[in-house]
Amino acid sequence: MLNSPTYLGTVQDVQGATISIALDKNTVSGLVFLDGHGYRIGQIGSFIRISIGFTDLFGIVSQVGAGAVPEALLKAEPYGYRWLKVQLIGESQRAGRFARGISQYPTIGDHAHLVTEEDLSRIYGRADAPNLVRVGSLASAESIPALIDIDKIVTRHSAVVGTTGAGKSTTVANLLVTLSDPQKYPSARVIILDIHGEYHAALKDRASIFRVNADPANGEQPLFIPYWALSLDELLRITPFRGINDADRAALVEKVKSLKMTALSAQSRAGVTPDTMTVDTPVPFSIHRLWYELHRLICSTHTAQSANQSEATEAIEPDASGNPQLGDIMQVVPPKYRPITQGGPNRVYLSAAPLNIRRQILALESLLRDTRYNFLFRPGDWCPNPDGQPAKDLDALLSSWIGGDKPITILDLSGVPVSILIDLVGVLIRLVFDALFWSRYAPEGGRVRPLLFVLEEAHAYLNAGNEGAASIAARRIVKEGRKYGLGAMIVSQRPAEIDTTILSQCGTMFAMRLANAHDRSQVMSTVSDNLEGLFSMLPTLRTGETIIVGEAVQLPLRAIIDAPSKNRRPDSHDPLIFDPKSEGGWNRAKQAEDYARVLKLWRSESPREKQASEE
Repeated sequence: MLNSPTYLGTVQDVQGATISIALDKNTVSGLVFLDGHGYRIGQIGSFIRISIGFTDLFGIVSQVGAGAVPEALLKAEPYGYRWLKVQLIGESQRAGRFARGISQYPTIGDHAHLVTEEDLSRIYGRADAPNLVRVGSLASAESIPALIDIDKIVTRHSAVVGTTGAGKSTTVANLLVTLSDPQKYPSARVIILDIHGEYHAALKDRASIFRVNADPANGEQPLFIPYWALSLDELLRITPFRGINDADRAALVEKVKSLKMTALSAQSRAGVTPDTMTVDTPVPFSIHRLWYELHRLICSTHTAQSANQSEATEAIEPDASGNPQLGDIMQVVPPKYRPITQGGPNRVYLSAAPLNIRRQILALESLLRDTRYNFLFRPGDWCPNPDGQPAKDLDALLSSWIGGDKPITILDLSGVPVSILIDLVGVLIRLVFDALFWSRYAPEGGRVRPLLFVLEEAHAYLNAGNEGAASIAARRIVKEGRKYGLGAMIVSQRPAEIDTTILSQCGTMFAMRLANAHDRSQVMSTVSDNLEGLFSMLPTLRTGETIIVGEAVQLPLRAIIDAPSKNRRPDSHDPLIFDPKSEGGWNRAKQAEDYARVLKLWRSESPREKQASEE
């Protein structure tokens, strides 16, 4: 064993899964070559092997030098440059399958060996294994592919974190291209909540893109989120009714339920009856009629005093032809009422309705007229008529989102008003979760055909202490989603701002370059392995380099993510100040510019010159 070219030294201290190894005096530090492969001795993040009988223990080097000296030997070894501190990770029977966890521990004097590429291949598995996919190569041995377990990456949740420019979006795009391989995984399905519209270019051949203010010429479809699919609480949060008192809320509940009941009586819906329907059941109703009837109830004037007021006593102003000006429900035009008068035989009184929501009704009127919200309140074929009947039901919407002919669905939220973005993210997560939860035993359900939810820019809506709809829905996925075939991939440049509960439930972590100490601390606190030494490398990782820890890999590893081709790179690269190709940047000769075009793009809320040729 001492003559083995892989021999490093002996175990001199054991503290649980943390051991200290003294390098043999004949062990050459630095770079050694075995069978044509170069290995770095004492590299943080490298692996060691300790043989105990028929069992091989494997560990990862977390500290080198004086800091690795056992406390009891500090005086005897004041410099300690020949010591390694190692975290034991797993074990395998000789030439057998590797497994995480330690069933036995080394003793003083046991021999430690360098882990060769043959050992790494045994640990990480074969690239042709059906449940393993390649995402890159090991940074310490580039001939060894970095493989992840697709079962663990989808349903056990994952997180991709790293500072701006570290390669997060490229890594995510590469992962999704790999996971959506039509040859290996023809039934894959992934939904991306794309806050900034970055993934269109990278995944356009694999993805159906839904976007507010869609440009069909660019392969986009309109994004519609029918308001009637929201729960009452969700609807109240995105309308002016947020924060109304209990009495007004109760009245609103009854009004919405009544409208749903009327619509259901006119056209039955599979799976629900008048006896089983609640105010949260996704049954169509007309919010425009809700506004209209509430407006007539609260904002109307009457020719009679309170106790005698009814629809017949409404003081509606006639037009020039003598016809009452009743307004228009779908065009959000209220009836025109006669003004209040103080006396006389034709005295006009204000409505005596007890509800205190006049201000909210007027605000809802403005909201329904705002074209920015048409995707929600006028959702195309899913917009009910005044009687509460839409042209299409939710099955058509779900089919387009999660049952389409492409494995990836991009929900581009870049055109969603910022004021409701967080709530809408929660709505989208909840809708898909509920659909897969209740259909979990059906062929379309999550247990038969799992789904991966990619939550981009997660720090914007999953921040710590936030009890918004997005955080509530995301916590439900990471806590319960595994059982129902729904997984989450959290993507963020600021892991310190993400709810710890959510991040700690991610079974696999892709940690890229992180310069901020708080972010690194958050990442280290959420992984189960004691790998402080390995994570100390985070500030110095190269672009596209990542440390992968967790359930999807057999051992923690430092990997170089495969760079995608130019046509598969997300639209998130840094603009160049000096562009050697002179296609942009400050070194390009100044050209004629048209700021009318800038204004047009701004107003159309489309960076790709949507309708640029339509005049």
